[in-house]
Amino acid sequence: MKKVLFAALMMFSSVGAFAQHAVGSFNLQPKIGVSIANLTDMKDSDPRVGLVAGVEGEYQVSDIFSISAGALYSMQGAKSTVSALGQSATATTKLDYINVPIMANVYVVKGLAVKLGIQPGFKVSSTVKTDLNTSIGSTTGSRDIKAQSVDFSIPVGVSYEYSNFQLDARYNWGLTKVFENGKDKNSVFQITLGYKFDL
Repeated sequence: MKKVLFAALMMFSSVGAFAQHAVGSFNLQPKIGVSIANLTDMKDSDPRVGLVAGVEGEYQVSDIFSISAGALYSMQGAKSTVSALGQSATATTKLDYINVPIMANVYVVKGLAVKLGIQPGFKVSSTVKTDLNTSIGSTTGSRDIKAQSVDFSIPVGVSYEYSNFQLDARYNWGLTKVFENGKDKNSVFQITLGYKFDL
């Protein structure tokens, strides 16, 4: 029992080394990366790979806990391809959002944090691009589609920080139906690289 208490005391005495920034500090982090997105109810679909970029701010509440919020432009959606008789058609559903992640960050070892939060997303555009390839040539078309203007998701992830550079991987679990008359929800995996500026 004494060994367990001693180990617990040693662990808590060292938590000050877990976070990279001082308690009470605030930093801004521009970040850019890749978004690998799909729609949950679209059969035989492929991910849409796109850009995610923006800025997040983080307030260090304690040695092991911080709160962050940001605004990220995120390219989401899905792709589907149908082939028959030497012809193929690819439809890319393009759903672009400004996402506002509000995250709780817990530092489990120095520089390494696990993250959980809530994320409203505000639709910027929603289109479908169609590429048709036949034996006599190819054609491309695009049209607007109707999608919900606000999307909610739960982001969960992990990040590692070294010398103010932060590599962040998170999954955004969609809660909102993307289309009014459908079951599709957003399913998005994102990897970003950012740099923290202390203010």
